[in-house]
Amino acid sequence: QVQLVESGGSSVQPGGSLRLSCEVSGINLEEVNIGWFRQAPGSEREGIACTSLGEVPSWHSDSRFIKGRFTISRDNARNTMSLQMSDVVPDDTGVYYCTASRLYCGRLHRRYDYWGQGTQVTVST
Repeated sequence: QVQLVESGGSSVQPGGSLRLSCEVSGINLEEVNIGWFRQAPGSEREGIACTSLGEVPSWHSDSRFIKGRFTISRDNARNTMSLQMSDVVPDDTGVYYCTASRLYCGRLHRRYDYWGQGTQVTVST
């Protein structure tokens, strides 16, 4: 059984940084493309970035609200992935999800195969 478990979500002040982690079990991270999404209250799930295995291009949101502040990474040896957030703003508030797909790496959340339960990030003064 494949499981993704996020951690690291918390309350943070604007301008701060936060690092989210995702532990993956039941599948070898070297077999999947990995990504991060977020969902603000009342909004659609929004893609942040995806790092591919190489068979398809990696993808990163070009939204001006995301670009340049979010970086994803993977540690295949530990079977974990991370999302580094910097210079956060209140609009970054939401639930953050890690995800994985065997074939897809892009912005369409319905194309991903596996999801974590999400971790809450709140940005406020």
